[in-house]
Amino acid sequence: MELKWTRKALADLARLHEFPAPVSRQAAARAVQALAKAPTILLSNPRIGEQLFQFAPREVRRILVAQYEVRYEIRDSVIYVLRLWHTREDRA
Repeated sequence: MELKWTRKALADLARLHEFPAPVSRQAAARAVQALAKAPTILLSNPRIGEQLFQFAPREVRRILVAQYEVRYEIRDSVIYVLRLWHTREDRA
């Protein structure tokens, strides 16, 4: 398996770093480091996350990392990290 980040996921990482940075730059850096590292577990167990059936027939899943949701898609032998959100974030 191979892990790839979409442009939107990379933009989400940058956005999630900026959100808490004014309060605590260290906390923001730790959160982004944890989010960047977390998807590597998917390389050994790609189906560990909850499947989101509303995206069928695509195999989109999610894992929770502390207070963050990481959405990813399994396509052939590639895992695409699609989006990242804080669980309290308004996604509308």
